[in-house]
Amino acid sequence: MDRYELRRLDYSLTEDHQALQAAYRDFFKTHCSIETVRAAEESGFDKSLWERLCGMGASTMALPDTVGGDGATLVDLTLVAEEIGRSLAPVPWIDHVCAARLLARLGSAEPDVVTGKQLAAFDPQHDNVSGTRLIPTGSIADQIIVRDGDDVVLLKFDTRPTKVDNIGRLPMAWVDPAAADTRLVLASGADALAQYQTALDEWRVLTAAALTGLVEETMTIAAEFAKTRYTLGVPISTLQGISHPLANIAITVQGGRNLARRAAWFLDNEPDERPELAPSAFVFMAEEASKAATMAVHVQGGLGVSAEAAATAYLVRARGWALAGGDPGVSARYIAELVATRESR
Repeated sequence: MDRYELRRLDYSLTEDHQALQAAYRDFFKTHCSIETVRAAEESGFDKSLWERLCGMGASTMALPDTVGGDGATLVDLTLVAEEIGRSLAPVPWIDHVCAARLLARLGSAEPDVVTGKQLAAFDPQHDNVSGTRLIPTGSIADQIIVRDGDDVVLLKFDTRPTKVDNIGRLPMAWVDPAAADTRLVLASGADALAQYQTALDEWRVLTAAALTGLVEETMTIAAEFAKTRYTLGVPISTLQGISHPLANIAITVQGGRNLARRAAWFLDNEPDERPELAPSAFVFMAEEASKAATMAVHVQGGLGVSAEAAATAYLVRARGWALAGGDPGVSARYIAELVATRESR
């Protein structure tokens, strides 16, 4: 078996991968405490943290060298996304890099977008292709890319749309393409929509990776609590009602991580071979993240459900981040369509 074939089966990290993930883990530990997360909830965005993150090259790394980027692989990007989820970082990195990569493929990536000085956003919902739609980073984006019928369109607003409250604490806004001050058709037809589909799949993979990091941190919070809380003279972590659910969360983390990395590898190297993997990673983590975060809150009892508890912050985002892509059930039906089409050939 050659190395290329082996890599289709083995998604363990290289030393370079480990160093990359460790660097971003240290970054968020230093600059994104739970207090930082709470302070940014009103706007859904921490501008200072975003500028620091871009200063590390997190935006540039995601783009090809043809537009001034560093050409990171999608597997590389899942490692950064995982740390964003682990820290609940209030930065629109996933939406921005997916939109920027789409712009690059369409030949429209401006230098300020590549470096993150201008924020790009796009509509990650699978079934919303016309009219007003809810954009996860619509209230802070400098430019927004949407599908409008058979067109891929870039929108700019002189006055940004107003943020709407949401469970994921995201800078969401309703965006009406017809109300944009600037409307530029970037591309049209089947090829343009295929490029947009790639951006959707990349968003799903990176969101799945972020939810994996989020779930792992909720497990850590719950496990640390369980080791220090006693009942009848023993830590509650020794009780099956606590230890078994925590073990199930650990299985979810490993399963979601492997599936996200596998989907990322195929998107980069053999995009037509396993198109169902990206939406599968998203649907799996969209469902499991909410369950795992709920269990982590239950482990802590009354403390876990208090508004001040970190576990609660993780729970609402576990539910809200996935819904930014619309109903996960739509993605599940899309998976079924892909598999049915392949099996009918």
